[in-house]
Amino acid sequence: MTDAKAVEDYPHGYPQQAAFQSSESSFSIYRAFDYLHSRVILEMQDELRCLEDNLQTLDAMDDNPRRKKCLSSRSWDLKQAKRDQKPLSDRATLLSKIRDKLVSYDEILMKTRDIGALQKPSRRDYRSLRRWFYSETPLSYMREEEFIKRKEDLITLRHGREWAGFDGLIEECIRKLPCRLTRWLFTTAELREKTKAKHIYYFSPSRIEKLVGIIITLIIFILLVLPVVAMYRLTTIGDRNSTFDAVGILVVFTMLFCAAMSLLTKAKRHELFAASAAYCAVLVVFISNFSNTGVRG
Repeated sequence: MTDAKAVEDYPHGYPQQAAFQSSESSFSIYRAFDYLHSRVILEMQDELRCLEDNLQTLDAMDDNPRRKKCLSSRSWDLKQAKRDQKPLSDRATLLSKIRDKLVSYDEILMKTRDIGALQKPSRRDYRSLRRWFYSETPLSYMREEEFIKRKEDLITLRHGREWAGFDGLIEECIRKLPCRLTRWLFTTAELREKTKAKHIYYFSPSRIEKLVGIIITLIIFILLVLPVVAMYRLTTIGDRNSTFDAVGILVVFTMLFCAAMSLLTKAKRHELFAASAAYCAVLVVFISNFSNTGVRG
């Protein structure tokens, strides 16, 4: 028995919106503020440029026979500052400012890069959040509501699953099933307690992934068995045309395998090439074996 609090139990306003967006990872959609990051970086970049110019000017001023040792020795630079009745040399003070500014600049550069690496929300996730936002209207000030319209500046904190795009299609199909069957198969008691709304469903990610895994396994099985059976029937005929037909089947099913890998998984390009080459090699082995068997017969 869990002590779950439904989204509707939170006070209307920011508390309820925060509860909804934290109730499911696909609703963790927020603004990235790309423009502001760029403005701050540009501002700090020019501040560092000015400090760089000041350092070069200071070095040029000391590039003379009387003060040249200040450029080659920190100890001599400090002694010269004491002669000028200063606790630190102008160069040391300026380098300290540059160091602090560089640390801040590098930090915001790295943070901006990390934010840029976050994914954009899928169309389905954005549509779900926007539909809830406009139906519940948790915010009362128009300017504060504008963030939901800035789709190009929104990011999601949701980790992309291997079959994220295909998962979304499966979830859409599941939503069209009868409500009782859907709730029984793809939700849990804890998830059902998250909301009292009848039109909102929280599906179990693990159960969705299991269903997707089963479907993809069946697709791979069909793509392996069907061309083998078809090529076997063609190569057993034993004439020249049947061999060319088998090669045509090999090409077609290899292309289908590539399309399935590209659409159903998040495989990288080199992984896609490697898997396609291995698949094609398996079919070529079957063609050669069946052809040799047909010749002996």
